[in-house]
Amino acid sequence: MGYKLAGFDVIGCNEIDHRMMFTYCKNHNPRFPFLEPIQTFKDKQDLPPELFNLDILDGSPPCSTFSMAGSREEAWGKMKKFREGQAEQVLDTLFFDFIQLAKRLQPKVVVAENVKGLLLGSAKEYMTNIYRGFDDAGYYMNHYLLDAQMMGVPQRRQRVFFVCLRKDLVGFVPCEQTLFETLPRLNMNFNEAVIPFKDVADGMGDGVDSPKMRKCWELRMDGDSDLSNANEREFGKSGMFNNQYVYPDKVSPTLAARKDCLIRFDIPKYLSASEVCCISSFPQDYNFGGQIPHYICGMSVPPVMMAQVASRIYDQWLSKIRK
Repeated sequence: MGYKLAGFDVIGCNEIDHRMMFTYCKNHNPRFPFLEPIQTFKDKQDLPPELFNLDILDGSPPCSTFSMAGSREEAWGKMKKFREGQAEQVLDTLFFDFIQLAKRLQPKVVVAENVKGLLLGSAKEYMTNIYRGFDDAGYYMNHYLLDAQMMGVPQRRQRVFFVCLRKDLVGFVPCEQTLFETLPRLNMNFNEAVIPFKDVADGMGDGVDSPKMRKCWELRMDGDSDLSNANEREFGKSGMFNNQYVYPDKVSPTLAARKDCLIRFDIPKYLSASEVCCISSFPQDYNFGGQIPHYICGMSVPPVMMAQVASRIYDQWLSKIRK
């Protein structure tokens, strides 16, 4: 949706989960949908010629093994189902399958998105390998840590964007000179006015029905960030830090892929479907294909955030390329 908002024609997609593909096709009707693992898709011999003439190839390889809320290093290199119904995959290698796809298709620009955790701790080695992979594929790459709340989205959501330009196009775009080479320059500074939750709230979400969660909510104190504060303060127990409060006068915290991840501080309710769509910049009439909006929106780059990135890429790079 973000690319469409920015004026691009999105012609195809590759997805392993049949439920996600069903929902995507219901809303976007792509000309070239491929329901299969990227490991087989990248080696297909009958790909349509349109895929070899792309302005942008965009991908978000599953990133839960790098998330600070996950098991991180313990899960690296292990076979894992991203969710029920999918084939098992080694999630931390999918990024390099995506790079191999880019190397084959050779679009003008490649964009990839991942979690902030990829920049931290032991994951930095993966960053080095990603840079090397795109260099080998024929691209200059840079990465940007962006926050959706500064881009017109009413949600605090930090994500890393990898933006790559094919090396033979560097002469067409603004560049900066380093000690050893000339690199393409891209301004990714955003400073939109933040949008507090009260501007999108409707109070129609389901009530907090877990007795323990409800008790912790009742024992909350102003300034608490999540249920873990009361859980530790009153009961001496850890946990429940993934159940975060949404304050009316502040920007919503990051939406995860669960209904109970965000709880309103002012009333004991989860976010409604409408509120979830608003903080994720999804249209209110989006067809979620029978799945809860919290899951799909929580797994997605907010469309307005993506549109901001895509618009910068067009204005500063693609609009200047003459081949």
